[in-house]
Amino acid sequence: MTISMYGASVPVYTRMLTNLLTWLDKAEAYAAERKIDLAVLVNDRLAPDMLPFKAQIMIATDHVKGSLTRLAGKPVPSWEDNETTFDELRARVRKALEICATTTAAEIDGSEDKPITLKNRAGEYVELGQAYLLHRALENFHFHVTMAYAILRHNGVPIGKSDYIG
Repeated sequence: MTISMYGASVPVYTRMLTNLLTWLDKAEAYAAERKIDLAVLVNDRLAPDMLPFKAQIMIATDHVKGSLTRLAGKPVPSWEDNETTFDELRARVRKALEICATTTAAEIDGSEDKPITLKNRAGEYVELGQAYLLHRALENFHFHVTMAYAILRHNGVPIGKSDYIG
């Protein structure tokens, strides 16, 4: 059985973003119970050279909006990356969920061989849609969601594997 581009992306993103909202709720409740300033969690990282929790959320949601809009042939929305509170991070996750909810299978199925132009520090490069989705967007999305989870766990937030998987 072959999975479609839509099937490989939207349901995966939707599930993990929904789980992430649950982690944020649990982290906020944990912080309130322990009298921890939420800014500590927002700005925490596992290593000195690692991006903080808030950046993990920003980058994960960037991969959602970027991949789905690029595969659909739409302009990638520009978000400011200025979230500093749990409420702002939740709103960003909800914006990414809205992109998931409004992206249809008809828009992205069949984009496997579509050239996707990307930019990095070295300049522009092109990947075909399926390689881009499977080997760049999804892998980066999962990495940053996992780092967000790990930062919360490291701080004692009572989430576990069942919270991660959903």
